[in-house]
Amino acid sequence: MLWLAEPPLGHKLNKAKTHLWDDSMKDIDYTAPRTLAEAAALLNDKGDRARILAGGTDIIVQLREHRRDLDLLVDVKNIAEVNELTFDPARGLRIGAAVPCYRIYENKDIAKAYPGLIDAVSLVGGVQIQSRASVGGNLCNASPAADTTPMLIALEATCHIAGPQGPRQLPVETFCTAPGRTALERGELLVSIDLPAPKPHSGAHYLRFIPRNEMDIAVVGAGASVVLDDKKQKCLAARIGVGAVAPTPLLVPDAGAALVDGALSDALIDKAVQAARAAAKPISDMRGTAEYRKHLVGVLVKRAVQGAIHRAREK
Repeated sequence: MLWLAEPPLGHKLNKAKTHLWDDSMKDIDYTAPRTLAEAAALLNDKGDRARILAGGTDIIVQLREHRRDLDLLVDVKNIAEVNELTFDPARGLRIGAAVPCYRIYENKDIAKAYPGLIDAVSLVGGVQIQSRASVGGNLCNASPAADTTPMLIALEATCHIAGPQGPRQLPVETFCTAPGRTALERGELLVSIDLPAPKPHSGAHYLRFIPRNEMDIAVVGAGASVVLDDKKQKCLAARIGVGAVAPTPLLVPDAGAALVDGALSDALIDKAVQAARAAAKPISDMRGTAEYRKHLVGVLVKRAVQGAIHRAREK
């Protein structure tokens, strides 16, 4: 059992001292299953009253701030499948849902093959957070401003899900359904995220805008991936993902399609920019106005596409 509260300065949090801050105390059961079947059964039994604990960098904060009310945390770090991190140049990359960010960017083969993914993973909090936070957790938190999700969309990632009805797969762009909500059904959990092997003459790039140099939530994020022809003058395929400009991170098919309409040029990139701006439906909040975000979408998509093209031409 866990006791989640903010203890008085100088006191340790334990059962003997709960009377000191009973008003903010919440007892939550904790379990650490060793198989996907066990985890799915626990989640199915508790429904919305249970959540996965992997890195805990989001869920623990939400519980301590009383933004989420649960009865059970299911720690999945003892389950082999969610800790898998494998890369094969022919088959691609598999990232277990509980794999912390640092394991991804410290793997030299993965960093070389997926520099756009490294762009995004390296922006998830600070170094300390990256030792715990996972790409799977970043996706399951379903924040419209998540840093890794637009890049996963651009890289055509697939979500592998386990649950009481068996395994299933979803393209990553359909996984988040609303702020804080995903396509996971009762009893289901994300097992891994698969990325296809990089194609010849391909490149990807992610960047975001934040209002300060310190760690902050993206005002807008944009990821782009491109595949060029043998002469590296035409784009054969492209995908654009944007974040923080709609209730969920978006795939913008029209922006990708605009880049395959002839020889690469500033005019083609501008067409992609206009398509991305048209797809964006931002709100105004403390981090920026809707109009400002519309402008930033264009700026970041243009830079992400240019960065992806540059990387593709370097290969």
